[in-house]
Amino acid sequence: MFSLMSVFVLGVAAAAAIELSPIYSAPTAHLVKPLLKTVEVEAPAHYDFAYSVHDEHTGDIKSQTESRKGDQVQGQYTLIDADGYQRIVDYTSDAHNGFNAVVRREPLGQKIIKAAPVAKIVSPLPLAYAQPKLLAAPKLPLGLYH
Repeated sequence: MFSLMSVFVLGVAAAAAIELSPIYSAPTAHLVKPLLKTVEVEAPAHYDFAYSVHDEHTGDIKSQTESRKGDQVQGQYTLIDADGYQRIVDYTSDAHNGFNAVVRREPLGQKIIKAAPVAKIVSPLPLAYAQPKLLAAPKLPLGLYH
């Protein structure tokens, strides 16, 4: 009985302590920072970009160039199609006309070397698989069945 009464007294004391302590305290004046909106001025975008790959071993031959001044973009990319033609794409983009591309295809005058087909290997003997063995269900004493 004494332990039950002491638990009750501790519970009442804890509840009183919770009610007396403030749940939210206002921030102090030295921690408050004034809200200032900063505006970053953006300069018009300007860049020039170019890359190219010329790998005779794999046949990977391509290139791209692009330049941007403000909202106007101009560029060109080239690649070798599988049929041996070079595809050349000239493109422009601006706020008034949107994206426009002109695609040309030109013969290279050289033959594209294709990889040799993979040889199929045929096994001289048919593969045989063993049939799985069927296992009987374990027999349980009658007292374990429901």
